[in-house]
Amino acid sequence: MLLRNIDYLSRDPEGFLIFLGFTIFGLVICITVHEFSHAFVAVRLGDHHAQRLGRLTLSPLAHLDLMGSLMLLFVGFGWGKPVPVNPLALRGNPVQGMAMIAFAGPLSNILMAFLLAMPFKLGVLIWPFTFAARVMNNPIEQMVGTVLGILVFFNLLLAIFNLIPLAPLDGSKVILGLVPREFARVLHRLEPWGPGVLLSIIMLDWFLDTRILTRILGPGVNALSNLLVGQSIF
Repeated sequence: MLLRNIDYLSRDPEGFLIFLGFTIFGLVICITVHEFSHAFVAVRLGDHHAQRLGRLTLSPLAHLDLMGSLMLLFVGFGWGKPVPVNPLALRGNPVQGMAMIAFAGPLSNILMAFLLAMPFKLGVLIWPFTFAARVMNNPIEQMVGTVLGILVFFNLLLAIFNLIPLAPLDGSKVILGLVPREFARVLHRLEPWGPGVLLSIIMLDWFLDTRILTRILGPGVNALSNLLVGQSIF
């Protein structure tokens, strides 16, 4: 994220610092809501382990993962501190319960993006990533639009990234709850390979600028962004 805009620092240091502040604020809010939603659904399904560990809270300090937050800040994708869940404590089918808990995080980000995008959809504010917003004369309206726009962006990015069906991302648990049991067993055996595949993709993007993740995330983020505000982000 910031690495794509690092040239902005030399051109407008004050503007870059304001952008940095808005960005940090945005990612803290998005990660906190995401991880809280995991804990909330886990408790509703009967597992109180996360609650006992202090994760059923909207305090960012309980949910932020240092490396995941830095990745989201500098690269544009990342993660929060995983919420501990005991599948055996869940009511009903534990595999489906884990899928519901996993899906709660991305769903909360999509719902939050929907609510925050309403001022843009209704024409109250101008979507900040357009030429019209850059030439706007009202600084307060511009600031509010920028904050809300960054929050919408990070919520959509965090949701789609976490729905990738690779461990340890939420999508790996979601898909296990959707596919037939025989196929789920195969996917479960492949889970240990997930972090390595994900890390390889990240390293290829970082060192060779392959933009694999942009190609994976872009269609989903743009589809939701167009639905919410009528504008693509990527």
